[in-house]
Amino acid sequence: MTDVVDRPAGQASRPAGRSKQPAEGSPAVDVAALGEQLLGKWAHIRRHSRELSGRPELHKTEGLTHAGHRKRTFGQLKYLVENKAVHRAFPVSLGGSDDHGGNIAGFEELVTADPSLQIKAGVQWGLFGSAVMHLGTEEHHAKWLPGIMNLDIPGCFAMTETGHGSDVASIATTATFDPAAQEFIIHTPFRAAWKDYIGNAAIDGLGAVVFAQLVTKGVNHGVHAFYVDLRDPETKEFLPGIGGEDDGVKGGLNGIDNGRLHFSNVRIPRTNLLNRYGDVDADGIYTSPIASPGRRFFTMLGTLVQGRVSLDGAAVAASKLALKTAIQYATERRQFNASSHTDEEVLLDYQRHQRRLFTRLATTYAASFAHEQLLQKFDDVFSGAHDTDEDRQDLETLAAALKPLSTWHALDTLQECREACGGAGFLIENRFASLRADLDVYVTFEGDNTVLLQLVAKRLLADYAKEFRTVGVGVLARYVVSQAAGVAVHRTGLRQVAQFVADTGSVQKAAIALRDEDTQRLLLTDRVQTMVAEVGAGLKGTNKLPQVQAAAVFNDHQHELIDAAQAHAELLQWEAFTEALADVTDPGTKRVLTWLRDLFGLSLIEKNLSWYLMNGRLSMQRGRTVGDYINRLLAKIRPHALDLVDAFGYGPEHLRAAIATGAEQTRQDEARAYFRAQRADGQAPVDEKVLMARKGLEAKAPRR
Repeated sequence: MTDVVDRPAGQASRPAGRSKQPAEGSPAVDVAALGEQLLGKWAHIRRHSRELSGRPELHKTEGLTHAGHRKRTFGQLKYLVENKAVHRAFPVSLGGSDDHGGNIAGFEELVTADPSLQIKAGVQWGLFGSAVMHLGTEEHHAKWLPGIMNLDIPGCFAMTETGHGSDVASIATTATFDPAAQEFIIHTPFRAAWKDYIGNAAIDGLGAVVFAQLVTKGVNHGVHAFYVDLRDPETKEFLPGIGGEDDGVKGGLNGIDNGRLHFSNVRIPRTNLLNRYGDVDADGIYTSPIASPGRRFFTMLGTLVQGRVSLDGAAVAASKLALKTAIQYATERRQFNASSHTDEEVLLDYQRHQRRLFTRLATTYAASFAHEQLLQKFDDVFSGAHDTDEDRQDLETLAAALKPLSTWHALDTLQECREACGGAGFLIENRFASLRADLDVYVTFEGDNTVLLQLVAKRLLADYAKEFRTVGVGVLARYVVSQAAGVAVHRTGLRQVAQFVADTGSVQKAAIALRDEDTQRLLLTDRVQTMVAEVGAGLKGTNKLPQVQAAAVFNDHQHELIDAAQAHAELLQWEAFTEALADVTDPGTKRVLTWLRDLFGLSLIEKNLSWYLMNGRLSMQRGRTVGDYINRLLAKIRPHALDLVDAFGYGPEHLRAAIATGAEQTRQDEARAYFRAQRADGQAPVDEKVLMARKGLEAKAPRR
């Protein structure tokens, strides 16, 4: 019989005594309160979505053929409709609740049931439905949204082409207006213009929002969105002029029927143009409330930013699942009797194992707190609470900064957790391999991660150039440096401030300085500002060069640009973690989370230690203390590891991993009891090495 520790609703119970307990007088984590903080503003919606995701009806069935998986996933969409899980973002007038942040919060939790379900639901309601809602007008809403909401109209978001993925502005599909017929003619002029990797295109899609170059009166007005019927609802056959192919089996997400679409002079009514931001009248005259073609294009794409926001959150959720399983297993699994002749060591007591898992745990907490800020920013914009052009640009930049880090981190975490669980981690029943395969494509869809970071870098440069004229702090003023008011870029003294803890020859004092919140902020901020300033200096004057030369100069600095953007995104995560600490009221929880935040910050500094050394921000002596202090933090965090992953709030119905059920603890207890009994009754055989050691001692003993 084991005691059970109280856990939040839906959380797996944990037998007491399976991890190192905090020493008397040391801090303890309030798991329930921390779990509530992690759930965030939309906690009630997350709980509802987790309850749904825990139901067997929505779980991924491993081993299905891709055809079987697709059929099951489509049926699960109907289950979501029946359980009122997908309508939150739609207008109240149509049965929704106009809750944009809550909609994303609930949607991203579906990844725990099956990533294919999450993404297919995202295609139907987050892309197809949202495009009609945000790019269309009330006439379009009334005509199509009810059928989209209740799944009578399964649909596609047909933007990406075989020849153009991230470069949406250069897609080749055209929509040419014919004033005599009052119709647009949708056409894919060559094979590379086929719409590709489109969810619901291979089998289920009856309609599509098709993105094409709008041409009227011989003028191309750029990319616009058009509603196109794809298939006959009865026969499910393509309509005349429309064709396609099945993308077939993929490396993951095989519950989604991705496919290709092509159009041969397909005619649609003029009113099928989703015309919120651009319209064509009966005479073929184009008008738009946004005069600038470039700004109009980015405004239209900006309405669809929720895809990146939801992927950021789903990737964080997947990382939490992996860490909960791996850390729980590591507190039970024993290997090697390093410190005892009779007892093997628990894996999580090994420093290297702690480094593998705790550093990723710290990053996951940082990513989780940063995602909550992104979600709030998204809700502010789409609810209209804060919806200026600047707000939308900030949302775009923030989403483009965080989505790459969280999706790359999820793949890294799933792989490291898999390896940390040995052969057991490779079994599909423990889900690491399956989740990693499904999340692999998250790093390249809804914006390729590297391309997104380049977008962030360009924004950093633009704001830096703007602020440079006023000797300000650049784009970080908007996001993070408000907490470090008065600190300017390196040229005005940041280097000296960041080095304010002079080397004294005392490792202890140096470590304490690096632990200091202001020191971490200054070091991380300085790196971003210096990198942006250096690239800005390298690109100075390119706007006066011929296009080909300017492009060559930009290309020469592309690597540094992307590095600067990544450093900026990491700083955003560190700041989000730090701001979250201010909301923690329980002293013990705050202390443990501060250790975890310090681990995240110092891990970033350690990862980029060569930069800090080469740029004179840290001395060699100070640099040597970083790893030592990280190791001390690992030891402090160790007794609280299970509490920190329990606070994620995922129960066995979400983990669905055999090694996270306590089975390993049962096996270990059985084995230890067996050997104890052998030793107690004198039946245990003597180990040969022990026998030889005894003989050696006897041989060395002096004869009397």
